[in-house]
Amino acid sequence: MTTEQNVTWKAVLAEKIPTQMAEEIDLFETQMTLRCQGKLDEKVFAELRLRRGAYGQRYDNGFRYDGEQSQEIPFPHRDLTKGPETKWEAPGMQRIKIPYGGMTAEQMEVLADVAEEYSDCILHITTRQDIQLHFISIEDTPDMHRRLAAVGITTREACGNSVRNVTACPLAGVCHDEAFDVSGYADAATRYFLGHRDVQDFGRKFKIAFSGCKQHPCGLTYMHDMGLIATTRTVDGVEQQGFEMYVGGGLGAVPHLAKLLDEFVPPEELLPLSQAVARVYARLGEKKNRNKARIKFLVTKLGIEEFRRLVKEERAALEHDPKWTEFLDSLSTFEEAGLPEPVSAEQSIDLGEDAEAFAQWKSTNLYPQRQGGFVCVAIALPLGDLTSQQMRGLADVTRRFTRDTIRTTVEQNILLRWIHEADLPALYLALKEINLHGAGAHSIVDITACPGTDTCKLGISSSRGLAGELRDRLTVKGWQYDAAVKDIRIKVSGCFNSCGQQMVAEIGFYGSNRLVDRHRVPHFHLILGGEWDNNAAQYGQSLGVIPSKRVPEVVEFLVDKYLRERQNGEKFPQFVNRVGKKEIKDQIQPFTKVPLYAVDKSFYTDWGDAREFTIGDIGVGECAGEVVSLTDFGVAAAESIYFDATLLLEGNSNNGNVQQAAEKALEAMLSAAQALLKVQNIDITNEPDVIVNEFRTYFYDTELFFDPFAKGKFASYLFNTYEQRHEAKNLDQTRQLIEEARLFIEAAHECNTRMVQAGVTTPVSFSKWLIEQQMQVAGS
Repeated sequence: MTTEQNVTWKAVLAEKIPTQMAEEIDLFETQMTLRCQGKLDEKVFAELRLRRGAYGQRYDNGFRYDGEQSQEIPFPHRDLTKGPETKWEAPGMQRIKIPYGGMTAEQMEVLADVAEEYSDCILHITTRQDIQLHFISIEDTPDMHRRLAAVGITTREACGNSVRNVTACPLAGVCHDEAFDVSGYADAATRYFLGHRDVQDFGRKFKIAFSGCKQHPCGLTYMHDMGLIATTRTVDGVEQQGFEMYVGGGLGAVPHLAKLLDEFVPPEELLPLSQAVARVYARLGEKKNRNKARIKFLVTKLGIEEFRRLVKEERAALEHDPKWTEFLDSLSTFEEAGLPEPVSAEQSIDLGEDAEAFAQWKSTNLYPQRQGGFVCVAIALPLGDLTSQQMRGLADVTRRFTRDTIRTTVEQNILLRWIHEADLPALYLALKEINLHGAGAHSIVDITACPGTDTCKLGISSSRGLAGELRDRLTVKGWQYDAAVKDIRIKVSGCFNSCGQQMVAEIGFYGSNRLVDRHRVPHFHLILGGEWDNNAAQYGQSLGVIPSKRVPEVVEFLVDKYLRERQNGEKFPQFVNRVGKKEIKDQIQPFTKVPLYAVDKSFYTDWGDAREFTIGDIGVGECAGEVVSLTDFGVAAAESIYFDATLLLEGNSNNGNVQQAAEKALEAMLSAAQALLKVQNIDITNEPDVIVNEFRTYFYDTELFFDPFAKGKFASYLFNTYEQRHEAKNLDQTRQLIEEARLFIEAAHECNTRMVQAGVTTPVSFSKWLIEQQMQVAGS
């Protein structure tokens, strides 16, 4: 902000920003200057900006599609970068931390202002209760950070290898089933670990979540690096409050369920024990290989018993810190209440033609609080988005009907708390004025989606495009009001990472692609078997890939089948387990067919994008014919073996099934590796030793199998599994192997696509391609 008098936001807000926050922002601004002068390495600066929440963003390799053709973005300083392969002027994403989802009306107004002035006027709620803004210029970030800091919002450590936003149940304090309100504890963990010296040397990010109970999904504690579930116990007739502490959970490419570290952690031990966990992770966690650096891999490697021993040892050695318990005296400040009287107590609200829509809205968007006469109201945000104007209007609504009692949710919505039941008609009309009165919150039509190919560099398929299409189709069916199906959760990610939480949805999808008729076709893996309830206590598994344009039909087929065949009121996950994944997989096979390019080009585009589907700058092959190679057949066979492995783990698996499933997972990876090797040697042996060694020589050492972002991660799954093939596997280890097999096969598909598009179909062409690829690697 500048005027003729050269007034800046730094000067205007100097008295409103805490000294430490102001100094941090000033330091970041200085680091930006040093990077522009070439005095700060781009990799170092990338981590520094990430720790300020400033991400790089997808921008089509320097081009933008204007509706007719791709136009080059005219960056003024083309050689200046803000990180490897990221231009300085390229649009960015800003993540803003909202601890436990709690906001005030004043903060909402400032968020609306910065979205309008520095972004595209869209505020996006994430699955971690954060807010993200896109198309940000890095030059604007210091002033934006100052304006946020002036109202108590920080972006520090919203990204990077740090403790990310601490999440908590948005119903904390009003839930009927909670042991106690966890809001104050989530806030304490946020403040204690923000910038703490013991969390600055992590190999990867660290996510913490709090839940007030075990049975509901609001906290999703089992899928976190550290999960805290409120509990109580009675000692000598006195009830005591505490937490069950879980560690080592996580989604990502290979999901892990968290393990119980301590069944009862008293409030005074919450922070010191968490600190001990952080110190053990910082000391022993992987640092060189980012793909194995999350705490879930450390817990799996050591075993929970050994990890627990190390944490207790670390805790005993910690020097006392008064901050461990200082927050306990301020917990009462998190107690909330509603307005003394309803706003519309003296008014008679005539809903008129809105009466029916109001009744539908009430049936899906309300949660009766345990405090009589009050309800929570969910604001349904399609794709997690609202505009600056809507956010300002919602701030006004918040002031009018509440005492600043508002939370974001992990399902990308906003929750108004402490609403008088008598105010619901007036509230509904107020929300209608800003177009935030949609029904169907937290229902089958309220579909979670990551940013996907819209703005994420890792996106493969359009998760937001698919989610929007599904929402439109399912809303027309009215399934959000059908008691039998309205609670089914659908979640979509644009790639194998789990930002959309597809692995814990009843119906999940993640982006992929296949080569058909010499053209790339967007696909999605179908995930079934996940459990959203009970804090996300069960992960789903892939049943194979579906062309993106057939996914809505598959969803309709699955729900219709469930409605026809369910027994005794069983829920969708129970139905899937009873029917079995094999029967479902067989029945959805007709949906996997893709017509030839000349017959129906729509399959070769993605949702919301009229262009022919591509990934990055990979070109489209010109061959008009479709030839199914031995490699195609081999990778398809690997998928079948992988699926057999998943079937062995259905239901209550015995030890024999577990070991067989582990062996099948390895067999699937060997099959996929062998399939790729057939291009180089059609007579490649079936001997596992030879396959592994040849694969290492021709595809790993040469980096032909490397993913642009994960590098050799997926190949390492084969090597590690084969090396440990004689070791007995437990259920958790086998589940991990099966997930790794899935990712290895997906990488094999992608490698095969690259070879086909390069015309590599014979040993001679393979040798030529190998030389070309090695020259490219050497040149870079």
